[in-house]
Amino acid sequence: MTVTAHVMHATVTHPPLEKDIGSSAKERHIGSSAKFSQKEVHFSDTPLFFPRGLEKLFLAIYFISLPYLAGLLFLFFYISERKVKLFFSLFDQSSFILTWAIGYEAIAALIMLYIVKMGLTFAYGSQKQKRKQFRRP
Repeated sequence: MTVTAHVMHATVTHPPLEKDIGSSAKERHIGSSAKFSQKEVHFSDTPLFFPRGLEKLFLAIYFISLPYLAGLLFLFFYISERKVKLFFSLFDQSSFILTWAIGYEAIAALIMLYIVKMGLTFAYGSQKQKRKQFRRP
């Protein structure tokens, strides 16, 4: 039994309760020839915890808590330079939404850097495969 939900041209599914032996995420990725927008997305392949039936609730929790925690870490390590007294004075003066927005931007910047890194890795890898080694006869 598979639960399926459609999200913007992609299909989000939960795998059956019994685990398929030998059917890992890497094998599904390598073996599929479908377009990127038509591939299935499994919640079990994500690094976050999504219990069955509570996906939307946990997605909302992650959307609120992860940027806020990232904003707190940014304020503590970068702005207050690890000085607890200065951090608490900043923490008292800043609002929840300001701290959340700082964390959201920090996470967005890290994700964009990761996307650029993956794009350069892909471009370099495809360029490297096209070159043939020169061999003497």
